[in-house]
Amino acid sequence: MPRKPFEWPADGSGAILQQHSVAKLEVLREYLLAYFKTLATAPGQEEIRVTLVDGFAGGGVYRHADTQERILGSPLVFLKAAEQAQAIINAERQKPLHFNITYIFVEKNKNAIKSLMITLKNEGYESRVGGDIHVINSMFEQQLDAIIKTVKELTPRVGRALISLDQYGYKDVPAPLIKRLLQELPRAEIVLTFAVDAFINFASDNLATQATLDHLGIPDVLKGRTLQEIKANESHFRLYIQSCLYHGLTEACGAGYYTLFFIRTDGHGDYWLVHLSQHPKARDVMTQVHWTKNNHFIHYGGAGLDMFRVIGYDAGSDARYTGQSSLAFGFDDPANERSIALLTEQLVRLVHARDTVRFGEMYSTTCNSTPADSQRYRKALENLVTHKEITITSVKGSQRRKATTIEDDDIIQMAAQRTLSL
Repeated sequence: MPRKPFEWPADGSGAILQQHSVAKLEVLREYLLAYFKTLATAPGQEEIRVTLVDGFAGGGVYRHADTQERILGSPLVFLKAAEQAQAIINAERQKPLHFNITYIFVEKNKNAIKSLMITLKNEGYESRVGGDIHVINSMFEQQLDAIIKTVKELTPRVGRALISLDQYGYKDVPAPLIKRLLQELPRAEIVLTFAVDAFINFASDNLATQATLDHLGIPDVLKGRTLQEIKANESHFRLYIQSCLYHGLTEACGAGYYTLFFIRTDGHGDYWLVHLSQHPKARDVMTQVHWTKNNHFIHYGGAGLDMFRVIGYDAGSDARYTGQSSLAFGFDDPANERSIALLTEQLVRLVHARDTVRFGEMYSTTCNSTPADSQRYRKALENLVTHKEITITSVKGSQRRKATTIEDDDIIQMAAQRTLSL
């Protein structure tokens, strides 16, 4: 069954929320905390300037489908994560850091807007609406020009923004729209949901499906093959179609760096949580969050540099929610060990093929095809140094032997005396 739009009571009592969406909100919160830390780079820095956009803001509050717990929605996650990050960062600084943030919450549903306004009032933000908080009753696509203008006004040089596009299905955020955002706003990061199961269930060899693909900006995503042919010849045709969609979407969006994590739901159809950016650091931070929040996402793919493209979260396997242990193939300790072991084998071959390579280049040119983050790359390289397979040299000529000391500009090359065979 495909995802359906939330039904928003205008009185602010909250729409019904399933557990898989709770997991998504927690990942968004954790990523925001990590995101702000990456912006606080210098001890003498006086402020952080950024625009936070929620393109499908909803009503701001939910009721858990099973527990009836009151859960704040993504606009409040933005607001409260910024407050928490500012407190954490300033607790470690002599000179307080000012957060200069513009919040833009866009929602087309009128009842949801009423609910959001009530929720903002109840949470103490009413006086800021019209100031740094902008609540807009509209479709996101219709606000694109105004949002780009606002972001450029706040950060003219870099166009820094974090944009959440939690659409209900798969049609509301065409790839050309995302491509324009990433082109005009160099430091924009986008967190997108895409109801992949709903699309596959809908798709067939007819004009309606082709019209949808045209609208999404991926008209030839199946590379000339018909769905009938794919179903007849691919033993796992759903995974094949998902792979085609993933490659087609990320390419059409024009993102240099991306992650895809597959959230499995209970009877509501699987969907993707996709992070898109133009910088490897942003990709690395998001990947680190998924390793930290390993009870949310189950990894069904390979551990190394050529992972299978399907990664997932299953609400029924969330240990905190069910009280049961998580599956063995999560972003957990066994997955960590497998990732480092396989990277150890693969990275030595990569260094051998390239002769010499800087660490930053190694990570940035391979990270899109692995569930590993840069920390696990560093641990694998530490193993190779220990076994005298490679050497890692800093720009000042010192030798790196520990993962924690490896920096982007460090030069990696094969050792003169090797102990392992390629």
